[in-house]
Amino acid sequence: MQKRGAFIVIEGLDGSGKTTQAKLLAAKLIRSQNVLYTAEPSQGGVGTFIRESCLYGKKRLLKAVEALLFAADRIEHVETEIKPALREGRLVISDRYLYSSLAYQGSSKLSIDWISEINKYALKPDFAVFIDVSPETALKRLNREKSVMERLETQRHVREVYLKFVEKGELVRIDGERSETEVLETLLNLVMRFLEGFRGG
Repeated sequence: MQKRGAFIVIEGLDGSGKTTQAKLLAAKLIRSQNVLYTAEPSQGGVGTFIRESCLYGKKRLLKAVEALLFAADRIEHVETEIKPALREGRLVISDRYLYSSLAYQGSSKLSIDWISEINKYALKPDFAVFIDVSPETALKRLNREKSVMERLETQRHVREVYLKFVEKGELVRIDGERSETEVLETLLNLVMRFLEGFRGG
């Protein structure tokens, strides 16, 4: 019987370099692994609606509505992309996942327990990384239109939530203030070490 694949998540503030690093990681590993790179919001119907109609409006939606939309997108993402790839034994690398909801909506005083409850069908990642940069660094790096969530005070609160999950051991922190090459080297080493243990060496 084919072994189930591994599910890896890369988290961070917008501007942290997480998308670049997730793509570089996938490109490195594709030489030896059957890799699927994916991201949230997903390419599904709900994810497309979030990107096109919610993130770049004049103001944020009600926080509970945001959380429900992201949870709905996550269910579709898991069922149509992630689980099928894992059943095929593939290595799935996701740019953002559940911790983004916990951090972004949780930082706005929405109950973390409630966000967890509406995401209870979300698959637990096998390994999750937080690429950490200061909110100031993250916003300086963004050379595009900023979304409704990319405000300095918002990003400060979001980072605080992420760091709580680092303290709990659910996320592994990587210093994202270093060069792109140094961050990738650290990320690759951590993931390879994880995979060796996950697959029994």
